[in-house]
Amino acid sequence: MKAAKIQAKIDTNGHLIASEPVNLPPGEVEVIILEKTETKSDVEELQSITDQPHFQTKVKAFQDLRKNWQPTPPDFDPEAARWEAMKEKYNL
Repeated sequence: MKAAKIQAKIDTNGHLIASEPVNLPPGEVEVIILEKTETKSDVEELQSITDQPHFQTKVKAFQDLRKNWQPTPPDFDPEAARWEAMKEKYNL
């Protein structure tokens, strides 16, 4: 079974309107509709939790973690960071 993710809208009459073509062969398909909601990213959610003054942990190794907490820069690229770590580890 192939899957395709596209953006679509529901009009006032309840009809589904796809705003882009689907790259699948002609035939019957099964449609699952997920309503778009405002959600925070995992990073935003973690920062909102740790920014609260009552953020504490019982694990001794993590008690001083927030003192040295540095926010992630907006241009941080996790793939580039992984590649840099691999180059360092394996002397590439």
